[in-house]
Amino acid sequence: MAEITIKARDGSGGFFAYVAEPKTKPAGAVVVIQEIFGVSDSLKAIADGVADQGFIAVAPDLFWRLEPRVNLTDRTQGEWDKAFALLNAFDQEKGVDDLRATLAAARKLPGCNGRAGTMGFCLGGRMAAMMALKSDADCNVSYYGVGLEGLFAEGSSGVAKPFLVHIAENDKFVPKAAQGTVLAALAPNPVVEAHVYPGVEHAFARVDGQHWDGRAAAIANGRTASFLARWLG
Repeated sequence: MAEITIKARDGSGGFFAYVAEPKTKPAGAVVVIQEIFGVSDSLKAIADGVADQGFIAVAPDLFWRLEPRVNLTDRTQGEWDKAFALLNAFDQEKGVDDLRATLAAARKLPGCNGRAGTMGFCLGGRMAAMMALKSDADCNVSYYGVGLEGLFAEGSSGVAKPFLVHIAENDKFVPKAAQGTVLAALAPNPVVEAHVYPGVEHAFARVDGQHWDGRAAAIANGRTASFLARWLG
């Protein structure tokens, strides 16, 4: 495990990214996109797992313009309050630009085979969907992304690269009507694969999270591993 510094494309500074490396290279790279809790211990554990699956994992600090190195949990109301305050102040378009910079940096890391995708959770799940629409990522994975119904209100024809979507059936942040809108919009696109996980809540795959569900997480993560192996090598 290590850290790298990535320069913002708008010249406003630089931000850190946590990097976990696989045992064998060359390998594809996965940009692991944070939840509202920052580059947390939980996110680092997920990145370590991605590296264990044989990929270079790079988790950038997207809140750096607001507060560098945010590391929160979902265990206290104070942390939730701070996380939502950061979310409300976060400029998502600048976040996409930082993710594009991260994607470019990941492709240039020693041992990268030149292919790179994204994988995000919650806020990061939304950002992964935005990257599917607005970047040259080789593939993208969204776990319980929020607000996807707005991104795909007019369909998913803008998604040209493989896109894997995981949806929690009982997600309190994504009502059933919104889930239906997203699924209907994604269904006609042959490069999109979407799965709904029955009976589980938002963040079912958050390591050490309150709503962790081992079975759903194992199924979703298995699908993700196969998907990444197929498209990133």
